[in-house]
Amino acid sequence: MTTQDPERALAVPPTAASRPWIVVNTQVQRERLAAEHIGNQGFETYCPLFKRQIRHARRIQEVMRPLFPGYVFVAVDPQRQQWRMLMSTIGVRAVLRDGERPSILDGRFIETLRAREVAGAISRPAEPYQVGEKVRITSGAFDGLVAEIVRLDDVKRLTVMLSLLSSQIRTSLSREAVAPLELR
Repeated sequence: MTTQDPERALAVPPTAASRPWIVVNTQVQRERLAAEHIGNQGFETYCPLFKRQIRHARRIQEVMRPLFPGYVFVAVDPQRQQWRMLMSTIGVRAVLRDGERPSILDGRFIETLRAREVAGAISRPAEPYQVGEKVRITSGAFDGLVAEIVRLDDVKRLTVMLSLLSSQIRTSLSREAVAPLELR
């Protein structure tokens, strides 16, 4: 029979939100390698990923990519743990610092990212617009006109079709330049 330390028995494991995190800059495309080697040293790491579609040779493939390329988050208590060893870890370029101390990241940021994960990837917020939806243009030369969305792209742009002078005009607009059409 072993005796337990009463303080240890009552201790609640810290959550990511209550622990300090630091940011480690990795070598180019070496986030996974750096995270693995940091993890081997007993630190918890987090490298949020997102799904991205790439096109190659007429094929579309979905791949996982780092949300923050070149960076990995590491849970560390700089007062109690030796964080300087991270700077000589395989795959690591530097630890983001404020002078001689590592820059501390609020754990709530990590918890927010983890809450958005679905099947190991950060999910995008729901798309506010859909192809085929009618919108009102709110700025620029076509301000006030109604258009139909014909294409959405990843860089916050919409391609819309609008009727003007008995012809169909296709144009590209920023998402901020349109508003949902209010039904009256």
